[in-house]
Amino acid sequence: MGHEPGMRARGAAQVAEGRQQQKGRRGQQGQENPQDAQRQGKGSQDGEQGADHADDSSKPWVGRVVTRRGAQELAPDAKVMDLLAGVPLFNELPPDELAPIARGTHEIMAPRGQIIFHRGDPCVGFHVVVYGQVKLVFVSASGVERVVRLIGPGDGFGEALMFMGQNYIVTAETLQDTLLLHVGRDALFEQIDRHPGVARKMLAGLSRRLYSLMGDVEAYTLHTGAQRLVAFLFRQWRGEEGMPFRIEITKSVIASRLNLTPEHFSRVLRELSERGLIRVRGREFTILSAQGLREYKG
Repeated sequence: MGHEPGMRARGAAQVAEGRQQQKGRRGQQGQENPQDAQRQGKGSQDGEQGADHADDSSKPWVGRVVTRRGAQELAPDAKVMDLLAGVPLFNELPPDELAPIARGTHEIMAPRGQIIFHRGDPCVGFHVVVYGQVKLVFVSASGVERVVRLIGPGDGFGEALMFMGQNYIVTAETLQDTLLLHVGRDALFEQIDRHPGVARKMLAGLSRRLYSLMGDVEAYTLHTGAQRLVAFLFRQWRGEEGMPFRIEITKSVIASRLNLTPEHFSRVLRELSERGLIRVRGREFTILSAQGLREYKG
């Protein structure tokens, strides 16, 4: 997360540029054919309602989402190289060595609720989040989701399956308006052959993920649901008692990530609040007694 501010700044620049371009296109379309403009406006409203996502008309990526299921690809080399240079995996490569990877990379600008890929889709590269957030989920036959990982700015996903040549085993969906990079397998493998340092960085990232996964297994088997929730709150906390902080994901997603039912999650939150240890107002949390929270066993 140490690279998040810089990546967010670049993301903000992308948003501003996209907004200006989209306004220009809208004006031109409205002059050429008002009826077409009305139909497009209606289609945009329908899409917004389907995604339960208000006022998407202000988002520069609406209608320009790049996914495996088709759409317009936006991958100017200069933009992609600038974004890749801010990714920890590639930040030590000089421009001439970054260029071949950039040619095999494209942007994915996705609104909240966009599916990036489904379980069973072919994995021909890996993704890096520039800004926003993505959840990886298992989905049962009945439609029940189990969140296995939350991914934020600077983090990548899909590397292991890319190396294995296997299809995706989870579904990826955005939790916020998100900009991602998809790095193609062939371009990456060519640079790995030339630069072992890239491979070492990827191995380090995969090793950290395995270590985190083992921590999850320990928490699920040895810790109570209340203890898992307390540990999660401390990871989000800024360290000041009485100072509220926001968690920008829904409580149902948090519960799924902690392997709790929504009912159990709500019950623990209520008990912690009644004991005067925390205060919860929507997505705003406040730790009132850090010591009491640490001692709470559930």
